[in-house]
Amino acid sequence: MKLPHRRQFLHLSTGAAVCPVVSRIARAQTYPSRPVRIVVPFDPGSPGDLAARLMGQRLSERLDQPFIVENWPGAGGNIGTEAVVKAPADGYTLLLVAASSTINVTLYEKLNFDFLRDLTPIAGIISIPFVVAVNLSVPANTISDLIAYAKANPGKLKMASGGNGTTGHLSGELFKMMAGVNMVHVPYRGADPALNDLLDGQVQVLFGSMPASIEHIRAGKLRALAITTPTRSGPLPDLPTVGEFVPNYEASTWDGLSAPRNTPAEIINKLNNEIDVALADPAIRSRIADLGSVPMPMTAGDFGKFIAAETEKWGKVIRAANIKPVIVRAP
Repeated sequence: MKLPHRRQFLHLSTGAAVCPVVSRIARAQTYPSRPVRIVVPFDPGSPGDLAARLMGQRLSERLDQPFIVENWPGAGGNIGTEAVVKAPADGYTLLLVAASSTINVTLYEKLNFDFLRDLTPIAGIISIPFVVAVNLSVPANTISDLIAYAKANPGKLKMASGGNGTTGHLSGELFKMMAGVNMVHVPYRGADPALNDLLDGQVQVLFGSMPASIEHIRAGKLRALAITTPTRSGPLPDLPTVGEFVPNYEASTWDGLSAPRNTPAEIINKLNNEIDVALADPAIRSRIADLGSVPMPMTAGDFGKFIAAETEKWGKVIRAANIKPVIVRAP
């Protein structure tokens, strides 16, 4: 058999190596060529739903294809997550992931998917601070006051949350562990009834989201003691952080986008770039600020590391506090 000339062989080899690269570039350039759906595993009107719709609108404008938000609530977000895990890895089904997604990894003993393995992180969108708020009857104006009062009166303070295993609940449990205080957790069926009973004085402490709490704080109906993020927040710039009193304390809820495992890297990178461009836009940043949130731009790789760290962090809290996924209406 006659072997090909060396020059011809090199030419063929080079062409074979270039073809996959050209194919990937072409795929990224043509994506998306049809509508993309963003599955939000929570109810319409939730902070994550609003973040998905805000980003979906901008992606639609930038990429000339509809990015359609679909709400798949239920089982703490696991129903929608499983639907995306089983979807084709072609970039046309995306998932709105949140802090609760990382909590569910440990909170639920048996899931039909592996969150860290079966999804590919795309980008962060927003971070939403919690505010440590107390009923006006609580004799505390600072986190130091709250810690001192709780230590002097173990088990007297009732700490409300929107349910067992919610981000607000775990933020409170992390505080209890790090500050060495005993407050009784009172879970509700959602954040709204928890906030209502805080206003009425049925419970005394709440780690509530900034958007839900801020108007009551501004109206003087609740007393804000601190914000849970590492830095102070624009909407309440004079409010200190919990970390200023309890070193290294940090908690927040957040939202971002992921895709099924094995979604092409070129598509992941294209979406990440577009989202980062959107998060740098003053108009988008203003809308995000209106939600009581801050932009959370990062590379896909950094978002993956962030998700892994959050999963480990909340897993430790869940195991230490022996938290189970049971929602109980408070008396």
